[in-house]
Amino acid sequence: MRVLLIKTSSLGDVIHTLPALTDAKRAIPEITFDWVVEEGFAEIPSWHPAVNRVIPVALRRWRKNIWKTWRSGEWQAFKKQIHAGSYDLVIDAQGLLKSAWLTRYTHAPVAGLNKQSAREKIASHFYQHVYPVAWGQHAVERVRQLFAQALGYPLPQTIGDYGLDQHKVMGDLDTVKHAVVFLHGTTWDTKHWPEYYWRQLAMMLDAQSIQVKLPWGNDTEKKRAERIADGLKHVEVLPKLNLKGVATVLATAKACIAVDTGLGHLAAALDVPTISLFGPTNPALTGAYGKDQVHLIGKYPACIPCLKKECSYQITESDKKRFDITKEQPLCFSELNPQFVLTQLTGLLGQ
Repeated sequence: MRVLLIKTSSLGDVIHTLPALTDAKRAIPEITFDWVVEEGFAEIPSWHPAVNRVIPVALRRWRKNIWKTWRSGEWQAFKKQIHAGSYDLVIDAQGLLKSAWLTRYTHAPVAGLNKQSAREKIASHFYQHVYPVAWGQHAVERVRQLFAQALGYPLPQTIGDYGLDQHKVMGDLDTVKHAVVFLHGTTWDTKHWPEYYWRQLAMMLDAQSIQVKLPWGNDTEKKRAERIADGLKHVEVLPKLNLKGVATVLATAKACIAVDTGLGHLAAALDVPTISLFGPTNPALTGAYGKDQVHLIGKYPACIPCLKKECSYQITESDKKRFDITKEQPLCFSELNPQFVLTQLTGLLGQ
C-alpha cells in the first residue's frame, strides 16, 4: 500500500506526525509513505523507516516571489512529482487550506479531518474521506487517531513511538552521553525564558564541571549564546549547524533544557531527557511528547497560559518589589528560576 502524506510544517508539527507512521507500519507492514514537507525539514522524514521518498515543497519561499517561482519551473516540477505517483490514498495531516490545495494534483482519494476537527474548516472540502478527531488532545494523539481511521486499524493504546532510525542521525559517532544542551531559541518573545536565568543556570552547571552546549540559528541567538557562555570553561557555543547537525548534537546529549521550540520536540523524538519550560503556551496540547519529558509551568501570574505572542500583563508595584523587572520578564517564568530548574534536572538524571 502506497500513501502520500502531506504535512509540510512547522518543525514541531512534522515531528508530531512520526508516531502515526510507526503505528501504521506496525498495523500494515507492507505500507510505505511518500511525504510532502517543507524543504527546510526534509531530512526528518527520511529518518523514519516507513518513508520511501521525501518530496520537498517550498511554499514559504515560493509565495515570497510567485513570478520567480513560476519562471524557475520549481512549481511545475513539484506538481509533476506528486501527479506521477501511483498512490492508494493521500492523507492531509495538516488540515489547512495550503495543504489541502496540494492534494488537487494527485489521482488518489484524499483523507483528512472533518470541518469540526480541521484547523481551517475549508480544508475539509478537498477531501473524499473525512474523520472526526476531538480537540483538547495532544497534537501527537490527534494525528495518530486520524491515521488509524483513514487506514482502518485499531488505535494502539500505548504511548506513541517516533520510530526514528537513530543511526541515520548519528552515523558511527560515539554514543556516550556527556553534555547538557540549552535550546534557548524560540519564535514568540513571550516563550523566551529570561536570558538572566539561562546565564545563572550555565554558571551553576559550570561550577559542577558539567559540559553545556549552546546551538543557535540566527545572529540574535548566537549573540545570546555568547553572552550566556561568556567566561565559562565548560560552556560551549556551537558553530552554525544545519538541522542534521543539531540533531546529532541532541542525540549525543545526556539532557536538554528547552523553551517551547521545535528543537525541543526533536530532542523528545530522539529520546533525550528534556526539561521544557512553558509560559504562555499549554504543554497538554503541544508539549514535548515521549519518555523522560518534564514540563515545567509556573502558576504566576494567573493569566498563564495566555497563548499570546505579545505579553499584555501589567506589572504591579508588588511585582517590582519581588522581581528584578529588568531581568526577569516575562513574569510567567518567575517561578521557574534557575535553582528550581537545576533541581529538576538533577532528579531527571538521577544524580
